[in-house]
Amino acid sequence: MEKSSEFYQNPFHKIKKPMKRISLISTLLFSILSMAQSEHNTIRETLQRYLDGSSHNDTALIESAFYDDADLYLSKEGQEIWILSPKAYADLFKNRTKGEFNGREGKILAIDQSHDIATAKAEIRIPSRSLHFIDIFLLKKLQGEWKIISKAATLLPAQ
Repeated sequence: MEKSSEFYQNPFHKIKKPMKRISLISTLLFSILSMAQSEHNTIRETLQRYLDGSSHNDTALIESAFYDDADLYLSKEGQEIWILSPKAYADLFKNRTKGEFNGREGKILAIDQSHDIATAKAEIRIPSRSLHFIDIFLLKKLQGEWKIISKAATLLPAQ
């Protein structure tokens, strides 16, 4: 016996539209989160180039993480502030064996990104010299690539 549509209603007909909306919204949110995660990973890669370059005496790797005209505000004994360009900073590693681990241990602690700018924080330890630094970075997406446009570092007091 065939049921007439006049008398028979699918009990799920009211669920279809809301489910489609939920599915669409879920897909959209997943896409946005994936893009944000992708940007976060790209920022992390830029920071990691700096950390790896400075831990393994690779001047080209260090410089690749920075915008050419960036300023690095560093700690130096006897100076309140020491300002270097990315090239001058990378040159601090040029007389060491490229690729050899020099004892610098770097770890990314935080990344905060908004559109085409980001801040980041990293910890640098040099156990052999009992040194512990905190670096703060300002990054900007330039021509599709994340670059460090400024870096400030502080040497933490010995504990």
